[in-house]
Amino acid sequence: MRNAPEIVDGRTIRGLVEARALRGATILGQPGGWAVLVRYGDTERAVAAQRARKARLWRNLNTAASYVSEELGLSRFEVDSTDHQPDAIERKRPDSAERLRKQHEAAAYDAWFRAMAQEGIEAADRSDFVPEDEVARRFARMLGS
Repeated sequence: MRNAPEIVDGRTIRGLVEARALRGATILGQPGGWAVLVRYGDTERAVAAQRARKARLWRNLNTAASYVSEELGLSRFEVDSTDHQPDAIERKRPDSAERLRKQHEAAAYDAWFRAMAQEGIEAADRSDFVPEDEVARRFARMLGS
């Protein structure tokens, strides 16, 4: 990122937006995505990633532009794609496979459980059940009372 400008966190960004202190923004192409640089006063800083002390990267230009226009309230901004390399960073989420596997297991269990419940409801609706008092009499006879 140019000369790796300092970053600014989300709370500070919100304060700058509320104070209408932003002078402009640049969406800057980076290896693997797009960073957003904001200008206020004589300062230019990169928007920070949440819970990280590094610049946030958007995967595509549209989402970065949406952030600048909707969140920052800037309808005009610059785009610099000089260093953009979309495939430079391999985006793998090892936790995604496990999360999806658990979601599929939960969905399968839910479907099984609902089928068993429906089967029970249908069985209860049929008239082939022995009434409770008859069951009690049969048990009483079996126990010799």
